[in-house]
Amino acid sequence: MSGVVAIDLTRLVAGNMLSLQLADFGADVIKVEPLPAGDPLRAWQEDGVSAFWKVYGRNKRSVALDFRADGAGGVLSKLFAMADVVLEGFRPGTFEKMGFAPEDFRARYPNAILVRVSGFGQTGPYNSMPGFGTLVESMSGFASRNGYADGDPLLPPLALADMIAGLSGAFAVVSALRAKEIGGRGGQVIDLSLLEPITSILGPEAAAYQVTGKVRPRLGNGSNISSPRNVYRTRDGHYIAMSGSTQGMAERIFRTIGRADMITDPRFATNSERVKRRDQVDAAVGGWIGARSRAEVLEIFGAANITASPIYDIADICDDAHFRERGVFVNLPDPELGQVAMHDIVPRLSETPGAIRLPAPALGAHSHEVLIEAGLTKRECDELSTAGIVSSARTSKEDG
Repeated sequence: MSGVVAIDLTRLVAGNMLSLQLADFGADVIKVEPLPAGDPLRAWQEDGVSAFWKVYGRNKRSVALDFRADGAGGVLSKLFAMADVVLEGFRPGTFEKMGFAPEDFRARYPNAILVRVSGFGQTGPYNSMPGFGTLVESMSGFASRNGYADGDPLLPPLALADMIAGLSGAFAVVSALRAKEIGGRGGQVIDLSLLEPITSILGPEAAAYQVTGKVRPRLGNGSNISSPRNVYRTRDGHYIAMSGSTQGMAERIFRTIGRADMITDPRFATNSERVKRRDQVDAAVGGWIGARSRAEVLEIFGAANITASPIYDIADICDDAHFRERGVFVNLPDPELGQVAMHDIVPRLSETPGAIRLPAPALGAHSHEVLIEAGLTKRECDELSTAGIVSSARTSKEDG
């Protein structure tokens, strides 16, 4: 992505996740943050530290701009003129009010790709609803499927809809850049909602509903399509996740737990019959696991080549030799903490693996630098700062 310039006007997670993928692989991502506080992601703090910003702000440069000030539109125009990709995450209709309706934008910047991030898309009855991931996760069908049959629907404890949309959006940007490269096309508009990517990961839910007329119930850690598959508690209070999603694996599990009789029992002999009786299957498997420690279960299952693993929390992950050897997390120099742990670049490319080049910037750390690259003079930059339209790190509180 080296040589690609992306101007990111989005806020919070989805747009930052998208532009992070571009930045990690070499794109020059310029975050244009609203004054006075910058991207709201900076305010998501734990013990006074904005871990979110430190991760999702890496490899990016920061320009601090008062979007509502007279003259802000001129600054944005200068930035857009140097861009290959522009990302905006305003409520649908806002970008138009700012003077950048898609048709006008494409006329003025014919080679730029415009990514429009919103909760429910630029069209449709819900297009003006707030684009919060929580609303999308609740309406996408995800929460309805997440949880136990006798319990409430569960929202994810992380920004799942945003993360998925960011990854989907990054693929869309690369596809649009590829279309320019091989097809002689100019830029295009990408309508990226949070709703559609997370709905797509539900798989054949719509097809199953069309065929059966039934809404699939919540199953906790169980599965509608295979059994045994669940999370089981060991004698010493740990948890094991296991999946017997092929016939051969299910039979291996039954032999290992001393229930070879279930292989020929017509009630459990096929996957479809086991799914009908998953409670009985789980009772047999869970009873065997519950009578043993985690170490015993993993040793026995490992020797039998059974698809089972421990449930890890972040402490387990950080202590695990595989994660360490693979370098899943890296410690990067940080002006506030000395060093900060974050995930390394994914996925791993053999010849162009990407690199973490810059820590997350302070608000406005690159305002003058970027605007001079966009064609403004130092004097013009100083005048913008004096007028309060642009702020640099010299006049901004360093909170990143």
